[in-house]
Amino acid sequence: MSFVPGLRSSYSKVGRLVYFGRLLDKIRLQAADRLPTDYHANLGIGFDARTCTFLGVAYADLKARTLAGGTDADILAWAHAHGTPRTDDECNTWSRFMMKIGWRDDRSAALQQRITALGLEGKPIETFFDLNEFDEGRDPVTGRFWENPPA
Repeated sequence: MSFVPGLRSSYSKVGRLVYFGRLLDKIRLQAADRLPTDYHANLGIGFDARTCTFLGVAYADLKARTLAGGTDADILAWAHAHGTPRTDDECNTWSRFMMKIGWRDDRSAALQQRITALGLEGKPIETFFDLNEFDEGRDPVTGRFWENPPA
């Protein structure tokens, strides 16, 4: 894979949540037939499903709401209203958890396999968020994206 115009960093936040903007981008890009086919198999599963589960909304419902239009903030407000209410602390904990998937956990082996499969050995990749960034041509380590997420 490589840089995908219109696809945000996993580290980018919408409201209190990382990854949510990327999820919306993938939905919109796929609907516009601009999402590379390499991404299609993972739509609605993996981090997409984890995000929907945290919010308490079905992926199909979030997809329909996203394609109906509105800003990212509007769609997140809809998810909060129709899903599971979350506190600031829950959102902070969830975002920190998401940013660390693959780092010394049950996904570490899968992360190493993906690093090898993508030819990214030698890069300072510690998490799946880092993997996505390097795979798409961004360097999250130099940019310290966990502190200063890209817009």
